[in-house]
Amino acid sequence: MEGTEQLTKRQMKALQTRENLLKAGRAVFLENGFQKATMTQINKMAHTGYGTAYVYFRNKDELFVELMETIMQKMYEVADLPFRPKTKEEAFSQIQKQTQLFLKAALEEKAIMQIVKEAIGASEIVSEKWNNIRTRFINGITTDIDFVQKTGLARPDLDASLIAKGWFYMNEQLMWDLVLEEVDEDFEKVAVNLVKLYTGGLYQ
Repeated sequence: MEGTEQLTKRQMKALQTRENLLKAGRAVFLENGFQKATMTQINKMAHTGYGTAYVYFRNKDELFVELMETIMQKMYEVADLPFRPKTKEEAFSQIQKQTQLFLKAALEEKAIMQIVKEAIGASEIVSEKWNNIRTRFINGITTDIDFVQKTGLARPDLDASLIAKGWFYMNEQLMWDLVLEEVDEDFEKVAVNLVKLYTGGLYQ
């Protein structure tokens, strides 16, 4: 019994150390940017003994990838919303809601998303992670398009996976433009225009 309690305490301490490192990592990345941030800085802020951080993360890239997963959680929740429209109007409404929520989630994390953009261009590990995130979204969109094609709401002559890629890439580019403040538009207006373009071409 004592061994089990000790193991539980050890596990709890390990989880807390990991959480401290992630929290410190977020703060250091926000303060210094991805390229200038170091594991030494993160270790110091987390009050973690030298070398302990490397038990959990081999380098700052791995730690940042873990942070990205947390940041993307809101967007995953949006992408995983059930999509079973019975009419075109219902489909348009749901797609517009999802698009607005996707862009809103990115803007709510604007500061760290700016660091994500920097990290994608600076780290192969982070770039690979972003590609995996893209694939997850694109696969979900492909499934949604397949559904509306089978129910007769959308044009059957279009390739679902190609349209899904195009739709995601449009959303992604405008998301970065909003996050980096390269477009001076309200995210809801951006969403409405995107959805009109997308649904106008896909639905019959």
